[in-house]
Amino acid sequence: MRIDILTLFPEMFQGPLDASIVARAREQGLAEIALHNIRDWAFDKHRRVDDEPYGGGAGMVMKPEPLFAAVEAVQELAESQAHVVLLTPQGRLLTQEVVEELAERPRLLLICGRYEGFDERIREHLADDEVSIGDYVLSGGEPAAIVLVDALVRRIPNALGNEASLDEESHTRGLLEYAQYTRPAEFRGWQVPDVLLSGNHPEVEKWRRRQSLLRTAQRRPDLLSRALKTGAVSEDDRRWLEEELETNLSDLA
Repeated sequence: MRIDILTLFPEMFQGPLDASIVARAREQGLAEIALHNIRDWAFDKHRRVDDEPYGGGAGMVMKPEPLFAAVEAVQELAESQAHVVLLTPQGRLLTQEVVEELAERPRLLLICGRYEGFDERIREHLADDEVSIGDYVLSGGEPAAIVLVDALVRRIPNALGNEASLDEESHTRGLLEYAQYTRPAEFRGWQVPDVLLSGNHPEVEKWRRRQSLLRTAQRRPDLLSRALKTGAVSEDDRRWLEEELETNLSDLA
């Protein structure tokens, strides 16, 4: 996978792209990530990339000329055309489903917004997609791009040390992950659940599945509702969960 990132602050990516899983994937040639400074395509001597909004109002708006020129130039750096993504609070919410969808693309071009946002012509005629990492406001799209890159790279085959861990993570199956324990079996009087020490793998899997359902119901009922509607919860698990919660889950489904 190749990811090109257009930003006004390339230095913000130092560290996140040079450590842990992302760094290892780059070193192994599994992911190619290139940073590009939008100001390199500014047209005036002051390298301006923003201007006042027509109609008045607070803040500045990112100009179309530098971004169109930047995207067109960066597209030429590889044979495949990149899927152009704006990182903006107006985009579709980043979920695991969106991550997996984007991970199928061989090349992405991420544009980090700043100031009051983009000239609308950038949205309408340059971008293929818009993504938001949450319903809150950041100073720019750089932190969002870092989050997206991390989520994407870990989906690349062989990027993780243990590929099986992908299937057990929160959100991968539409539910939150079950509680995890490690040695020692007793710590300050707190015991690891007996089932995890039993060696009975079917019972361990059953316990983990139900703990995942219970945790999702308690912390993210919206996710549980979606799982119920899609049939991802068996009737046995549903009955068990209703008994644990002492409630009827019909309203959620």
